[in-house]
Amino acid sequence: MIHIENKQLCVGCNACTQVCPKHCIVMHEDHEGFLYPEVDMTQCIDCGRCEQVCPVIHQDDVRIPIAVYAAKNTNEAIRKESSSGGVFTLLAEQTIQQGGVVFGAGFNADWEVVHSYTETLEGLQKFRGSKYVQSVVGESFKQVVQFLKAERKVLFSGTPCQVAGLKKYLGKKVYSNLLTVDFVCHGVPSPKVFRLYLDEIITRQGVVGKNTVLSPLLKKELIQDIQFRNKALGWKKFSFVLSLAGSAATAKNSVLFSEPLNKNIFMRGFLTDLYLRPSCHACPSKSFKSGSDITIGDFWGIENHYPAFDDDRGSSLVLIHSVLGGSYYKAIAASNESIQVEYATAFTGNPSMEHPVKEHPKRVSFFQTYTNGSIIETIQQITKPPFKQQFVSLAYPIARRLGIISLIKQIRK
Repeated sequence: MIHIENKQLCVGCNACTQVCPKHCIVMHEDHEGFLYPEVDMTQCIDCGRCEQVCPVIHQDDVRIPIAVYAAKNTNEAIRKESSSGGVFTLLAEQTIQQGGVVFGAGFNADWEVVHSYTETLEGLQKFRGSKYVQSVVGESFKQVVQFLKAERKVLFSGTPCQVAGLKKYLGKKVYSNLLTVDFVCHGVPSPKVFRLYLDEIITRQGVVGKNTVLSPLLKKELIQDIQFRNKALGWKKFSFVLSLAGSAATAKNSVLFSEPLNKNIFMRGFLTDLYLRPSCHACPSKSFKSGSDITIGDFWGIENHYPAFDDDRGSSLVLIHSVLGGSYYKAIAASNESIQVEYATAFTGNPSMEHPVKEHPKRVSFFQTYTNGSIIETIQQITKPPFKQQFVSLAYPIARRLGIISLIKQIRK
């Protein structure tokens, strides 16, 4: 039976809860805000099926992509809504147009990130754009099997560990009507940390009183949109954007909170690996062990290798792992601007394809205190750059404007 002693050994994929014949495994949120399986020992029959589908216990082999591309959706409106180049939407549209079903992560009515499915082109919008929170898989694997048995085409997208969990859940069964798409994953932040951050930002924007309890119902009424990767300032300088409805009490019709990548506290905590799931630091699905057909991501560093292809509106990295994945990618050629590249070139900007990130040295102390007081100030204090780094970042622009940098370069020459 599943018994979690070391939390680095559970990715939270929900495969075990869905395969249990006695339905005696339930996911519970821990103090850090991550979900872990708990077994009702009074109902468990010790059949071992939960262990059989665990992608941590049963890891696949390391793979090398059979083809690698830089790509851009030719529909600029779709690319604007997408985190990178909009290739996911092209693959999903193809599936829907063939009568299929697409699974992905999106916000539910309570602004929680959950896995769900859509059978319409309009429904794909909720899956576009990155969500830097671990999604709740729920019963998605069971639903995937139901559609596959009904001979519907299915595209399942998720993190590498979620795709690996689905593959283990399916066992040795191979479905020609299933396309699995994962993405280059840095790691998944705590949903609880994001909830606390969101509550504090809403309060700070003045749309509610300081002592107002932000119930799920109230947040549902206040929040109009959340974008982790708004590209108004460009793809390389994306912003976190929160759109809020105003209130009669504050005489505001709406409030738009927007911060660029380098100033947003939540994104700083995420990118410094402060509150990722423990398993992200020992990820069992790196080097494409998930078994996915296609991996997508941002082609970071493309301006250095293919400057003519880069327009700072988003470029996708696409890695093909199977014949099925290759056929799907070939089918979207008419709506996809694409160039084939070397894997080594793509790897330079995306080392997390192979290597898990290291745990932040203050991660443990953060989770011991993060619910005490301001979550924003706590993250800010822990991730504050050293004085030398702060001085350089402040002094460099001034020195450049005064011509000092140019003078130094001339002296060096």
